[in-house]
Amino acid sequence: MELSIVIVSYNVRDLLQQALDSLMDAAEDFKYEIFVVDNASKDHTVEMVQEKYPHIHLIVNPKNIGFSRANNQAILKANGKYILVINPDTITSADTIYKVIKFMNLHDDAGGLGVRMINGQGRFLKESKRGLPTPWAVFSKFVGLSKIFPTSKLFNRYHLGWIDEYRTSEIEVLAGAFMLLRKKALDKVGLFDETFFMYGEDIDLSYRLSLAGYKNYYFPETYIIHFKGQSTRKLSLRYIQSFYGAMFIFVRKYFLKF
Repeated sequence: MELSIVIVSYNVRDLLQQALDSLMDAAEDFKYEIFVVDNASKDHTVEMVQEKYPHIHLIVNPKNIGFSRANNQAILKANGKYILVINPDTITSADTIYKVIKFMNLHDDAGGLGVRMINGQGRFLKESKRGLPTPWAVFSKFVGLSKIFPTSKLFNRYHLGWIDEYRTSEIEVLAGAFMLLRKKALDKVGLFDETFFMYGEDIDLSYRLSLAGYKNYYFPETYIIHFKGQSTRKLSLRYIQSFYGAMFIFVRKYFLKF
């Protein structure tokens, strides 16, 4: 099987349906399977998937077990040469699956690939290409140096501001909203670190791929629409705790040995 698609869903029923329809259109020329892992949604997501998509592998969790663990549940069952981890609040372009698989087939050194992402208003999302959140990169972002010097290799390492939006490039961190992963690479480096409940797991896995000798690529020759943060409101206490807590876990794991 060429492709296994994994989507973790939490209270985004209508967006999930939109995401599934676009993915099935994009993957129709490939042998693929889709897993939806529902983390105890209360908006009848499970019933919708059962009714409209009976061919999809549905995993229903009685409580929200987090993004990492839920993805791992499906990846352990997946049969594809490639694993596409993708958010439910996305729309995939019709040519995306064809182009990204072609690229991966031509680049054996690729452990993972991300694409150009835009928001619902058509604006480029900077997190499409990211660097490691080293203490310096996070400091530069936090104090605003990355905004003052957006194309600087010194001050905007977090979003790799010197890499053009439309240039295919090797990057350090793939965005969890769209991660096309080589199954052989996952077999070597392991799955998502379940210490990360939400956020940070994409950074950790990207880094482990790099440490194992694989390359992560930013591939802007296609795009997805990412509506962003539908399961977690930005600036809410939950978001702040989850995001910055994840950054601390990563920094402590790799850069602070105590």
